[in-house]
Amino acid sequence: MAEDDPKQLKAMRRGWCLGTEEFRRELLAQMSERIGENHFGEERAQSEAEEADRIVREGLRRLKWTEADLEVRSKGDPGKVKLALQLRSETTATIKWMAQRLKMGTSTHLNHLLYWHRRKT
Repeated sequence: MAEDDPKQLKAMRRGWCLGTEEFRRELLAQMSERIGENHFGEERAQSEAEEADRIVREGLRRLKWTEADLEVRSKGDPGKVKLALQLRSETTATIKWMAQRLKMGTSTHLNHLLYWHRRKT
């Protein structure tokens, strides 16, 4: 196999999943339910990132928003803050990732919004 396609062999050595993007997503969804001690580095990180992205997609559906709505709504929109709070409590996503994914400006701005929301409650 190495003689036929060295790049494909390298992908097998370095990756944890060989297949289509749809197959990889299906595996990640299954892993998020059963992640354990035997899952390491890349597969764990990808599973957690996929879970965070799934929460965002479900939140957008619940709010009846599209991805484009994230661009046009204000950085401090209450719907965005609510999604960020859910991500914070249910995932290991970083503030920086959340700020970028939800189009909320800088991570310090999002941190500030979350701080004031916690103070009010």
